[in-house]
Amino acid sequence: MTPSGLAEWLVEAGLGNLPLEELIDGFARRLNQVGVAAPRLFVGMNTLHPLVRAHSVIWDRATGPATRFEFQHADADAPILVRSPFVAMMREGIAERRLDLAIPAVEGEAPLFAELREAGMTDWLGRIFPFGELGFQIQGSTLANAGGRLGLACSISTDRPGGFAAPDIGTLAAVLPLFALAVKAITLRTIGQGLLAAYLGTDPAARVFSGTLQRGELQGVEAVLFYADLRGFTEFADRLPPNELIGLLDDCFDCMVRPVMRRGGEVLKFLGDGLLAVFSLEQRRRDEICALALTAASEALDLMDLLAEERRKAGQATPGLDIALHVGKVLYGNVGTDARLDFTVIGPAVNEAARIEVLCKELGQNLLVSQAFAAAAESSREHLVSLGRHRLRGVREETELFTLAT
Repeated sequence: MTPSGLAEWLVEAGLGNLPLEELIDGFARRLNQVGVAAPRLFVGMNTLHPLVRAHSVIWDRATGPATRFEFQHADADAPILVRSPFVAMMREGIAERRLDLAIPAVEGEAPLFAELREAGMTDWLGRIFPFGELGFQIQGSTLANAGGRLGLACSISTDRPGGFAAPDIGTLAAVLPLFALAVKAITLRTIGQGLLAAYLGTDPAARVFSGTLQRGELQGVEAVLFYADLRGFTEFADRLPPNELIGLLDDCFDCMVRPVMRRGGEVLKFLGDGLLAVFSLEQRRRDEICALALTAASEALDLMDLLAEERRKAGQATPGLDIALHVGKVLYGNVGTDARLDFTVIGPAVNEAARIEVLCKELGQNLLVSQAFAAAAESSREHLVSLGRHRLRGVREETELFTLAT
């Protein structure tokens, strides 16, 4: 392997969308093959994800890319981030820094360098690469404010006696920009898919990003429908300050979503102060999926009770939660105009689930399940009790509804 061969490999890896950890592992191993002694690499980048602030990978000669970190936006002041040498570089406007680790530590030095010295490293080279218009702004040889922009931070450590040799620095100067470009090609795709997943759900995002859901095209799935809505939320919206209202809504959604996700369900749509989730019936037995959905609904109600108790102690009220479980086919896809599309979930089963949920208040129940669900939930049937037959708005025939036996 030669430096030019490594450069060609990086281009191919970026164009081929090689998974990020495979790219890091392949680059690090080939870097050592061309003669640059690099037993440790660090690669970190920020994201545009609404929940995840940044993630990083440490590659080690013995273990490969085995050490990973992910930081939420709330972790912005975490010591591991604040005391990173890259934070100091960004603060000081430095795009590249090299440190001779044979020199004793100085006061205020990043703790990382003591760790590297203890591991036998002799030299450290850190680089920050902006990602074009989305990235950091470089002014001359310095780095401008990086707040909210995308970019890559990477470092190479060597244990070579005397540190990096001049040919090593030359090789790194030639290949690191190509490595950053390959990372950019891969991560921008990952960021795009991650953003879609955050707003649409994992399966719809994968379909949209692969081009299988175009305007007017709908995908159908047979599923258990989990339709949840907060009871009396309008009253809270009328009197709570915006920030407090959003905080309450997020807490309530957390109670609904966590049990669904833990049991393999997927949230397809947030509907104001409610949501529609599905448990696909394509991979496992119907009664098994129904049991998972029923457990998720029960847990969601229990979590809402806990939230209400916590808020009651603080003198705060909490809306109720009503859930309807149904079985049927849903259609989802992109509809709208050529200038603006929306991800929409439609179908008679969706309408029926929504109308069953409306009856929760009338029947004095927080959980209602349909006749179709009860028929499919064979292993859970003994836990359900009939509430009689009821008419759903817009549905000609009456249907039997059930709830959990107390």
